[in-house]
Amino acid sequence: MKDMLTSDATLVSDYIKGNEAALSTLISRHQQRIYSFIYSKVYDKDITEDIFQDTFIKVIRTLKRGGYNEEGKFLPWVMRIAHNLVIDHFRKNKRMPKFDNSGDFNIFSVLSDNDLNAEKQIIKEQVETDVRRLIEELPDDQKDVLVMRIYKDMSFKEIALKTDVSINTALGRMRYALINLRKLIDKHNIILTN
Repeated sequence: MKDMLTSDATLVSDYIKGNEAALSTLISRHQQRIYSFIYSKVYDKDITEDIFQDTFIKVIRTLKRGGYNEEGKFLPWVMRIAHNLVIDHFRKNKRMPKFDNSGDFNIFSVLSDNDLNAEKQIIKEQVETDVRRLIEELPDDQKDVLVMRIYKDMSFKEIALKTDVSINTALGRMRYALINLRKLIDKHNIILTN
């Protein structure tokens, strides 16, 4: 009964101070929710158990090296670790097809699927995050044109007016933005899915 009254924050603090039993209490307290979350994504008992164990190995390592900032959000933090490991699992096992980034491939076609199951939804969110991060690495003029075209759905004529350049310059910036995005995808070895 005493275990139920002890907050996650206190248990984390106790574990960091060397009380191994505190971690056992944390694991048993949140085991069902984390396990169920993982299983709902992978639908395989063995894989779920592997990811569950990997999640807590990562939790332990992070706690031991002092990389956890206590904000009373232990469970969401652990769920985020589990979520990332699920994505890693899909990528590693090639359940996510990799585009070859050649030809007329449209990098943004991967962002448009509205009818997604839970697994695809997780992957879609990760892809969107990856693409946004890559866009931030582009030169400002290319980034501006790309954002206006893809996210604001502006025509090249509107973009040219807004940026005070010719339509050909706006088209050229978009072309270079896409070329540079492909290079960044290769450089960072990012997998995009449909």
